[in-house]
Amino acid sequence: MSDTILVVEDEQDIADLIAVQLHELSLSVEICLCGNEGLLKALSKDYALVILDVMLPGISGLDICRQLRSEKPEQAIMILTSRTSETDRVLGLELGADDYMTKPFSVRELQARVRGQLRRVHLLHQLHQQQGHNGTDVEQMLSIGHLEIDQISHQARLSGNPLELTATEFDLLLFLASHPEQVFSRAQLLGSVWGYHHSGYEHTVNSHINRLRNKLEQDVTKPLIVQTVWGVGYKFNRQGVCG
Repeated sequence: MSDTILVVEDEQDIADLIAVQLHELSLSVEICLCGNEGLLKALSKDYALVILDVMLPGISGLDICRQLRSEKPEQAIMILTSRTSETDRVLGLELGADDYMTKPFSVRELQARVRGQLRRVHLLHQLHQQQGHNGTDVEQMLSIGHLEIDQISHQARLSGNPLELTATEFDLLLFLASHPEQVFSRAQLLGSVWGYHHSGYEHTVNSHINRLRNKLEQDVTKPLIVQTVWGVGYKFNRQGVCG
């Protein structure tokens, strides 16, 4: 896979700054300054990561995120928002963005976040290649009660029914299910699933937990599978899939 990043950002100076920072990671970068062109590029080509500003001429970054997630479920997506735009951050995550960054951001933080996303992309690509060469390996199947997680095909089923998960939702479920009954803080989940340890990005974890519950739980107001341990974090409850 060629690590090419698509940056959809209408402010040329910011787009150029992001490109310089990503070039330092030996990544190729393509820049779009308007939403319509960005959507066309994102749908027509395969990018390792798409970075979307929210406010764009033409179609907004949130609308691009929604359409991309619908048509390319495994596409890695990061959104850029202003530090004061809480609503956009939450909405972007609810629409399926894998992560978000607030402006202004540091070089080190941007690079760390991009590296985290690319690690996940590369792992998924390797698993797909392994599936193509060897077929599904039973050792790659995690089964707990009525839940089956196929690490090769990157698919999960609950009571035989496939779960329509994004790549990040799958990774989050796999991590929690691999450590049943163990409680993880949001910071620990950021480090283990997203691959970075920057504070202040708890919405990333919260929103993905909520989306995951919407697809797993019969009653999201009383979750039985992914449970909250108040004041600590989240855990995978084995009994929730064994009943």
